Amino acid sequence: MARYIFITGGVVSSLGKGLASAALGALLQARGYSVRLRKLDPYLNVDPGTMSPFEHGEVFVTDDGAETDLDLGHYERFTGVPARKTDSISSGRIYSNVLEKERRGDYLGKTIQVVPHVTNEIKDYLRIGEDEVDFMLCEIGGTVGDIEGLPFFEAIRQFIHERPRGECILLHLTLLPYLAASGELKTKPTQHSVKELQSIGLAPDVLLLRSEHPIPQKEREKIALFCNVRKESVIAAYDLKTIYEAPLAYHREGLDQAVLDAFGISPAPRPNLTRWEDVMDRMTHAEGEVRVAIVGKYTQLGDAYKSIAEALTHGGMANRTRVKVEWVDAELFEREDPAPYLSPFHAILVPGGFGERGTEGKIKAVEFARTRKVPYLGICLGMQMAVIETARNLAGVTDAGSEEFDHEAGGKRFTPVIYHLKEWVQGNHVVERKVTDDKGGSMRLGAYSAHLTPGSKVAEIYGATEIEERHRHRYEVDMTYRDKLEACGLMFSGISPDGKLPEIVEIKNHPWFIGVQFHPELKSKPFAPHPLFADFVRAAVEASRLV
Repeated sequence: MARYIFITGGVVSSLGKGLASAALGALLQARGYSVRLRKLDPYLNVDPGTMSPFEHGEVFVTDDGAETDLDLGHYERFTGVPARKTDSISSGRIYSNVLEKERRGDYLGKTIQVVPHVTNEIKDYLRIGEDEVDFMLCEIGGTVGDIEGLPFFEAIRQFIHERPRGECILLHLTLLPYLAASGELKTKPTQHSVKELQSIGLAPDVLLLRSEHPIPQKEREKIALFCNVRKESVIAAYDLKTIYEAPLAYHREGLDQAVLDAFGISPAPRPNLTRWEDVMDRMTHAEGEVRVAIVGKYTQLGDAYKSIAEALTHGGMANRTRVKVEWVDAELFEREDPAPYLSPFHAILVPGGFGERGTEGKIKAVEFARTRKVPYLGICLGMQMAVIETARNLAGVTDAGSEEFDHEAGGKRFTPVIYHLKEWVQGNHVVERKVTDDKGGSMRLGAYSAHLTPGSKVAEIYGATEIEERHRHRYEVDMTYRDKLEACGLMFSGISPDGKLPEIVEIKNHPWFIGVQFHPELKSKPFAPHPLFADFVRAAVEASRLV
């Protein structure tokens, strides 16, 4: 039976609960325990899949096809444990399930209320998989005191009360602000945040304090006294140069020991932190630097491409090279020549996305990479842009485009070489979709297999001809153009097992030019960089030596 750690936040949002949860999970693994991490989000969307990246950052996709919060990406990157659909729970999902049960008559005519029906549904989710791991870490989104979070806090209060004593603890993350005018760290916001928790029947066992300045012992003792926690359980969380320093930094501060002490686990197993020491060694002892341009449409918000940025960092670790990522707005190239902007870079990446905005600029970035022999990686829409560029400039289909763009415009403007995916094989059955279907959860989502062409660049990189990668798309390259495109040098080097869907394209007479329909960034980890990103950065290093 799993022990539960509930992670909550107070004072302000965006303190890094997801990172703290992931780092704690990694530390528990280092002590030999198995873990699973889970995110409870108070928003009413069923999942983040239909949200703009500007609203909530990237959408992280699991192997089993869930569109989830980006924090699940942190969980996977730090622990290596593949997330599941049941690891991302929103208020929207909870209420949807409750209302479906009410419509079916499952509640036998009772009046449906937040307590007990909504809270029971939340508790049912919390129990899923509890026999599989030693520790279940559950992060609650938002900040204590938010009205939308109250059902989750009430469910947790009930859950803790119903479990045997010592099986659940609560870790509360708050901000310790510094007032320059008085030269003081202020503890009052943390005291009020804990008081808010206590008012709803919850009391923290461990306090994690975000601070830009060292926290004196007297301040820790004051917080321990007024917040009713042991002074050894008041842990500092200072700003770090890199998120991958978090496991080592939190261990130095005693976070994992405080958690195990709160559970009464003594003596605690000694941690093996070799993995994270190696990660930090690779980051801090880089032997060079490469510049990579990410040409996209959500460049104002780095979190929109969080997994890509991290996967590039991992690729740098694999090559002991520092990767300097720069965001380039694709719309810029719809007005200006990309050459002056892209010439300083050693590699170019065009990420996924939806909608027509910025696509003409992305196509110009592809053309620049192809003609100037700059290493290029196209992901999802980035692969489709490579196909359109080849069709227009090499295959004679001068008006090549995507059905997605025609659908948005309400008329036919292009010869579509990219079409709306109407059906595909998932497991043992065929999935069918229409353009008019609901947007949420209607894409080709999750892990799918692909066959790689023996002798191709990607087969060499993967060291295999059978792979499995995660997808998130509803438009696909039209295979009827395969012969025409391959005659121009664009090789279809990865195909779905049924031979109907192209997964990877590459150009042979190019130093490094690969487009993939899937999202390899979702499976990359600092201690296990994804092979595509590791080789992409290697190619960038080679390009930097030619400059």
